[in-house]
Amino acid sequence: MIVESPAKAKTIEKILGDDFQVKSCFGHIRDLEKDDMGIDIKKGYRPRYIVPEDKEKVVRELKQIAKKSDEVWLATDEDREGEAISWHLCEVLGLDPASTKRIVFHEITKPAIQSAVKAPRTVDMNLVNAQQARRILDRIVGFELSPVLWRKMSMRNNLSAGRVQSVAVRLIAERERVINAFQAESSFKLDAWFTAPDINKRNVSFKAEGGRYKSASDAMTFLTSCTGARYIVNDVQVKPGKKTPAAPFTTSTLQQEASRKLGYGVSRTMLIAQKLYESGYISYMRTDSVNLSDTAMEGVQRQIVDSYGKRYHQPRRFKNKNESAQEAHEAIRPTDMDRLKVDIADGQKLYELIWKRTMASQMSDAELEKTIAKIDISTNGEQLTAQGEVLKFDGFLKVYMEGRDDDEGEEGEEDKDSILPPLAPGQVLDLREMKATERFSRPQPRFTEASLVKKLEELGIGRPSTYAPTISTILKRGYVEKRDKEGVRRDYQVLTLQRDEIKTVTQHEITGAEKSKLFPTDLGLVVTDFLVQYFDDVMDYGFTARIEQEFDEIAMGRMQWGSMLDGFYAPFKKDVENTLENAERIRGEKELGTDPATGKKVVARMGRYGPMVQIGDVSDEIKPRFAKLKNTQSIETITFDEAMELFRLPRQLGEFEGHPVQVNIGKFGPYIAHDSKFYSLGKEHDPYEISLDTAVPMIVEKRKAKDERTIKLFEKEKIQLLRGPYGPYIKKGLRNFPIPKEKQEMVEQLTIEEVKQMIEDAMANPPKKRIPKKK
Repeated sequence: MIVESPAKAKTIEKILGDDFQVKSCFGHIRDLEKDDMGIDIKKGYRPRYIVPEDKEKVVRELKQIAKKSDEVWLATDEDREGEAISWHLCEVLGLDPASTKRIVFHEITKPAIQSAVKAPRTVDMNLVNAQQARRILDRIVGFELSPVLWRKMSMRNNLSAGRVQSVAVRLIAERERVINAFQAESSFKLDAWFTAPDINKRNVSFKAEGGRYKSASDAMTFLTSCTGARYIVNDVQVKPGKKTPAAPFTTSTLQQEASRKLGYGVSRTMLIAQKLYESGYISYMRTDSVNLSDTAMEGVQRQIVDSYGKRYHQPRRFKNKNESAQEAHEAIRPTDMDRLKVDIADGQKLYELIWKRTMASQMSDAELEKTIAKIDISTNGEQLTAQGEVLKFDGFLKVYMEGRDDDEGEEGEEDKDSILPPLAPGQVLDLREMKATERFSRPQPRFTEASLVKKLEELGIGRPSTYAPTISTILKRGYVEKRDKEGVRRDYQVLTLQRDEIKTVTQHEITGAEKSKLFPTDLGLVVTDFLVQYFDDVMDYGFTARIEQEFDEIAMGRMQWGSMLDGFYAPFKKDVENTLENAERIRGEKELGTDPATGKKVVARMGRYGPMVQIGDVSDEIKPRFAKLKNTQSIETITFDEAMELFRLPRQLGEFEGHPVQVNIGKFGPYIAHDSKFYSLGKEHDPYEISLDTAVPMIVEKRKAKDERTIKLFEKEKIQLLRGPYGPYIKKGLRNFPIPKEKQEMVEQLTIEEVKQMIEDAMANPPKKRIPKKK
């Protein structure tokens, strides 16, 4: 039996015993050739597959074992990727896909594996074709679009575009522009605090809410009208309410909740979930289904009744949002609800989250009692509203409460209802104080990894198996970065009415702080704009979602993959040719103003090594000056003053040991220059702010570390013999050369002639590069 991973093989082999030898193929064993896309477009998009060099040994071993075995069974994962791996194994091992036994299971447990072995099937070619269609289409888009970017942009050839990744970057770019264009509007929110006796006759405080006022003067007018007022309860309503549990986890909701509750990135969540699945602790982790099997529901019921009693159990069948998606057919859940602990490194927290969510999904609603009291103001005829909520029966909340994302709305607001004391119509209340607090509207939040997954899922873009790789790709390519953003101080006004006197005070808050959010880089913004302009279909959310639906149709046998690719390729190829011929080069620049010292134009633009500011033009007699943007700056938002501040470098910090100390930014980042030597600055130091007092100890420390590494120095020839992690070596200029092993013991005695000979020998016999074999 062949599976994808050694961990999965180990778990299954324990279950099956001596009848089966279970081996791992370590994921995909074939991929498309790199040459000419690996696809023969003219022959119906026929793919040309090869076994990569790093998989040759695995394939060789599997072939040997297959020859010795009575039968080969395939037990790869149950989604399209798993089905494709099984088909590739048939092709490489010479097995017949129409007769080779293939088993699938939602979980790696003894009953599930034994049941699957009793009912094997063959490879489902519809699922294979859906996976092939995705792989081929994505290869076409990547191979055709990326060279367009290389030709049209003055960057190193490391630019790439992809069908889903480019759309994901577009989402992040558009959100960033909405945030940058957003103008916060302020209003004044009115709250009043009253006292009234509780059931024990003790005075307790509670809050009532009033209206909103556009300006401080409007709020002041209202507070003034409340002086000398009596506050009388007009009406009290008590209404029952309930809270219902969320469905069990899908891939997307697990990624979102692990981000909210545990702070995990999407890749980390999937890595841990994979380990839990392969060890037999949870069901399959790539799924968009919310179903639970009858057996699973019985296990959950038993656990709920045993732990909390019958009243807490309420069986539920949740409906899938995406009925057509042919991924795994059950939600992510524990394989054994009696298991509370797992022995997987970093796995316990995620397992507990899955266990609690599964439990809660089959538990009773939480029952609430909501009280709403209307309070009249005698002097102006206005009303205030007090709301309270009492939990009468906790139900599923005994186990689990779903987390929340950053919502739209206004900053500083609380939505938690308190418990009200007993109130009755006609009751006169004592006002403690009334406040009108300035609050500001806020833009939509930037995406986290998890909220991006949620948005992609809402738009129908991608599937459970594609979310994590998509996010990894856009981060790795430098189109998006994940970082924190510091908040800024903001003043706000508070008007307080107390004992018929009104006071106004100014307070401050920190606003706009964000943690682990996705920001588009300047490169991401520029590339997105270019692709939207010239490849509007590929970048269209609806078009991308329709392509996903067509993959689903292929998986269900309702569409031929060749005709689906035909419908995409012809208009796409036409766009590529048109863009190469007619599109202007990507400039990605913004004119900021004129340098007062020289009268030359100041421009922020993309350069070969990233975003920068330029004073002057290459056509000028005097060479233009350049300055790299800080990591927190963007071409779109940088101001003229901020740009000119960048030209403060190089900065003279003072003198040390009779030599000037200078700080600057070079090709490889910020550095300190002293006595013709250069010392790199870490990220924790700002070259625009660092002082001589900070720089000198760094010079001394780095010099000492360098001295400790230096064995011998030939100053005239500028050659050094240095200690390295793998032994001594020669350094000449920026190049390193090895010292033969037999000479390493006597390195301190080496003469300049011997060292020069070693350099000549090394240059005459450079280490051979490994060239991949052609298949």
